[in-house]
Amino acid sequence: MLTIPGPKSRFCDGLSRRSWLQIGGLALGGLSLSEILRAEAQSASSSRPIKGIIMVLLPGGPSHLDMYDLKPDAPTEIRGEFRPIATTVPGTEICELMPRLAGMAEKLTLIRSLVGFRNDHNTHWCTTGWESHPAMPSSPIIAGFPPGDWPSMGAVLSKQFGPRVPGVPPCVDVSSVDPDARFILRTPPGQPGYLGAAHAGFEAQAVDRRNIMLNGVTMGRLDDRRSLLRGFDRFRRQVEQQQNAPEDDEFRQQAFDVLTSPRLAKALDLSLERRECRSRYGLEYEYPNEREGKTHLDQFLMARRIIEAGARCVTLAFTRWPFGRMLQGDYNWDWHKDCFAEARGTLPLFDLGLSAMIQDLDERGLLDDVAVVAWGEFGRTPKINKDAGRDHWPNVAGALLAGGGMRCGQVIGSTTRWGEDAKTRPVHFREVFATLYRQLGINVATTQFMDLAGRPQYLVGEHRPMPELIA
Repeated sequence: MLTIPGPKSRFCDGLSRRSWLQIGGLALGGLSLSEILRAEAQSASSSRPIKGIIMVLLPGGPSHLDMYDLKPDAPTEIRGEFRPIATTVPGTEICELMPRLAGMAEKLTLIRSLVGFRNDHNTHWCTTGWESHPAMPSSPIIAGFPPGDWPSMGAVLSKQFGPRVPGVPPCVDVSSVDPDARFILRTPPGQPGYLGAAHAGFEAQAVDRRNIMLNGVTMGRLDDRRSLLRGFDRFRRQVEQQQNAPEDDEFRQQAFDVLTSPRLAKALDLSLERRECRSRYGLEYEYPNEREGKTHLDQFLMARRIIEAGARCVTLAFTRWPFGRMLQGDYNWDWHKDCFAEARGTLPLFDLGLSAMIQDLDERGLLDDVAVVAWGEFGRTPKINKDAGRDHWPNVAGALLAGGGMRCGQVIGSTTRWGEDAKTRPVHFREVFATLYRQLGINVATTQFMDLAGRPQYLVGEHRPMPELIA
């Protein structure tokens, strides 16, 4: 998140006193024009890259055994309180609390054997593909990360391709930026890592939306707003180990594109959406059983609008409202107690928001061009504890994929009898990253970026795309 103080003035948006330019990591293009044109030419081929990805984070560790991999024949201390229901894919069942997703299973791929996790609350590996990282609040250092740390997928897309549409950052994060929410996420979903601050995700929830829309502004006022960009010079001097100097001009240009274009601001304004569409996402309903009657369902609609506006990667962190620490009475997916009561409150909302977004993308002709992935940092214990909860379980977890030109309508992998380990086709989460990068037009076997020590780094190490998902 970048905040730059500007001169005292009053702009067309009605702001007075000191103006603040808030830009959460505006990304810039890392390719030459010829390389960009070559990538565009490749997109016209039969194996053209998809346009973007929406990543749905479920921080806290969602229970695979109560969502996608129920064990109805297990003892009571394992099977839980929910029954599986049939989906539109013969022989595939999921939790009864997700009937909408069950009704579109032909559009989904379920992975029941996801491995590679650690017992550490950290969505770092869900957004970067790597479990090694520096020390973070309540998350100890895990050795093996490069200088500068790993970049998120959104930062990689920013570096590799730059903006897809002028005025729309390549990577946009719509999750809460409240400090307590950041504690749960541990790291910003759009972190730039060793690629540098210019490729960090734009934090939509941190921006005063009036401050990025300049409809009807006069040239005099435009010059005034342009003067705010001089603040970038001060910011750039504070950033350690910046990359090549020519990036400065591109960084300025994209910042100014966002400031002067109404495209992103309109995408963030959900009031512009038709009421029928808002109802599909549950935004016209009342939620008397939720705190203050609120939910985070608006993130799903916002993600669709932003990806449609031209972003390459949109991340959201979904849970019931408010999003924060369970010990403080807020919500995430860390259900050490009352697991089934929490699921009854959360899974129907997740089912509603995610299914609405997938169906909306499909009806708009976007689903083949936009990949969707929903997952958390690990699974939950097969055995239910004394507090009617499930504890951390890094041995195996589940994930849901959709769209993006991938082969859907299938289940990949299985777990052992009680769901404690992967039984068939263990899938490392970096294999999922490799597949998504492939669909986005990046060859993980050859693509490398320099870290801050000048060493080349592959995006996912030795892992490669999953043949099961390649259509």
